[in-house]
Amino acid sequence: MPVVLSQRALNRATLARQMLLERRKATVVQAIEKLAGLQAQAPNPPYIGLWSRLEGFRREQLTDALKKRRIVRMSTLRATLHLMAASDALAWRPLLEPVHQRGLSGEHSRALEGIDRAAVVKAGKALLDGGPLTGTELGQGLAAHWKDHAPASLAALIRNNVPLVHLPPAGSWNSHQNARLQPIGQWLGESAADAAPATQDDLLLRYLAAFGPATLADAGAWSGLTGWKAVAERLRPQLRVFTGEEGQELFDLPRAPRPDPDTPAPPRLVAEWDNLLLSHADRSRVLSEAHRARVFTVNGIVRGTVLLDGFVAGTWKIERAKNTATAVLEPFTRWSKADRLGVQEEAMRLLAFAADAEGEGEQHDVRVL
Repeated sequence: MPVVLSQRALNRATLARQMLLERRKATVVQAIEKLAGLQAQAPNPPYIGLWSRLEGFRREQLTDALKKRRIVRMSTLRATLHLMAASDALAWRPLLEPVHQRGLSGEHSRALEGIDRAAVVKAGKALLDGGPLTGTELGQGLAAHWKDHAPASLAALIRNNVPLVHLPPAGSWNSHQNARLQPIGQWLGESAADAAPATQDDLLLRYLAAFGPATLADAGAWSGLTGWKAVAERLRPQLRVFTGEEGQELFDLPRAPRPDPDTPAPPRLVAEWDNLLLSHADRSRVLSEAHRARVFTVNGIVRGTVLLDGFVAGTWKIERAKNTATAVLEPFTRWSKADRLGVQEEAMRLLAFAADAEGEGEQHDVRVL
């Protein structure tokens, strides 16, 4: 009979692999490899994601890894921007091509009707051979030839057909300038020449190491890929198979950590858009469905969350005014005195980490709504 895993057991296993039960000692590259990437739609959340997971993490460590091309910012999983170890980006991006092709649906697809897409992609590559370009520059360059098509859609066609890195300082702390784009092979140079594409089998093993035990639907939600059933059947002899409380089949690596469900989980502040909340079809291992709408907003924001006893118990944000930074905490239910104190202490540590380098003497405060 398969072993049944409770929601708490899934919670503790996921937190252990996501370095949220205790902060770890690891380099930035090691951490991002272990986490199977960090979603990076905005520049600051990945820094906070690493701060919440690593002992003594400093912002310059990630900035330096981006500048030295050890970490790249580019569209990968779910056709969304991620920070990836350079080796993973090279290996995974070809496998994720179908996800990016689906990303051209809707408005862009309509705007590109009747166009010779292969010719546009060839022209886009030629433009990029002349040096890095912003998306706007790329679209305008293509529109000079394809005058009846929207520049933004022409640029989107290139972004979804050519693996493009967002060059630093884009993706660095507090950097909000338009990214210059360059094909990953050009950015990484000789190190890209011998890169071998990953297989979907490889991807499932990496996913389970970072987010298991998990269902095949979970793997699809994380990656955007389909076809996981055949992968699981090939790998089944080398995997552990469990059953969830609802009878679902859960796959895992045999030696991956599965802590006791009663393992203490300290208060944690999880970054906006963190993959902890985006990598399972069923998020109930960390987030109650009753609270989902308070975290995932109608305009596509995924708010920063507060974990208490391992589960989402509220949201957080930082507000700045003059020389003061305030962590604003919004509980979903009444917090105990001990929990409230623990979250406030963690929030003060976050404010110290996120302090404006130019604002000497910045005052910090925590407000609980």
